[in-house]
Amino acid sequence: MSASQYEACRVDYKDLHRFIEQALTAAGADQASREAVAKALVTASLMGTDSHGLRLLPHYLNALQGGRIKGSPTPSIKQRLAGTAVLDADDGFGHLAGYRAIEHAVSMAREVGIGAVAVGNSSHFGAAGCYALAAAEQGMLGMAFCNSDPFVLLHGSQRAFHGTNPIAFAAPVAGEDPYLLDMATSSVPMNRVQQYAAIGRPLPADIAATSDGSTTTDARQVSALLPVGGAGFGFKGAGLGGMVEVLSSTLANMVHGFRLLPMGGPDMSTPRGVGHFFLVMDPGAFEERSAFERRLAEYLKDLRQMTPVEGQRVLAPGDREWQTRDERKQTGIPLDHAQRDQYRQIAERYALTALTEQ
Repeated sequence: MSASQYEACRVDYKDLHRFIEQALTAAGADQASREAVAKALVTASLMGTDSHGLRLLPHYLNALQGGRIKGSPTPSIKQRLAGTAVLDADDGFGHLAGYRAIEHAVSMAREVGIGAVAVGNSSHFGAAGCYALAAAEQGMLGMAFCNSDPFVLLHGSQRAFHGTNPIAFAAPVAGEDPYLLDMATSSVPMNRVQQYAAIGRPLPADIAATSDGSTTTDARQVSALLPVGGAGFGFKGAGLGGMVEVLSSTLANMVHGFRLLPMGGPDMSTPRGVGHFFLVMDPGAFEERSAFERRLAEYLKDLRQMTPVEGQRVLAPGDREWQTRDERKQTGIPLDHAQRDQYRQIAERYALTALTEQ
């Protein structure tokens, strides 16, 4: 079955933003929190990162109402050195912590060329690319990392140890949308497996495993994910996942992912203590900005002019996302059948104006 066969309807991204903010308001989130969450979820959905977009709203509402996430946190930043800081998210939304951390890291980078912020006492922050992108939109190089509870096998193991532990990197490109890499260190994010399970869609081969470590394409049977590299070369993804863990949890003095409470519950009242790490660099601190822009433009031109294999197109990181964003701004963001039903239920639960389906 094609992806279009799982699509139930489409919605305008502005209406989606409105709905998310109103739902979060009804559930007890303050203005700063709901604006950050709505921005991140709509950005991800527009770019086609459907596993970390609108489908997460029901989970966030449950975590908010259960008390796991504070609706009105008081994040605080402690400046350590000229280019380093630690942000205590006060058990609020990870999206708010992420955007606040990037804002502070950009400020430091403007002063000393580089800014690094470790974040503790946070929660799930959605798509890591949203925060790297926020730095690139201000002319900076941005990186974002986050740990999570264990979904991913170590290479050769039967039991999950690392989270999907994403890596995101963005760079400003003169006159174009930014270069944007956003990847899990697992073959796919767990949210995508959950999405496929909800609609009965089979998974690709060599990305997920059952409880005994055997690979499977049935999303409903998945116990763990394989790291990048799959069954044969998963030591590469496992190593990257470990690097993200050290940056995210260790620097922020948080427990590592194997000891985190599960994102999916059943405990929705105890804060999880997720860690993030953000790094921002000013390219002008290393060379003249004009030289950086020229070299990056040369690199991207050479990359895109490489001869593709038949039926393929050579793309730079971010090209597919920006194409998807432009299309979805015109045609709407797709909801599958499970998501459409969930959003209708949310509208009824909080007496909201439902999404207008296209």
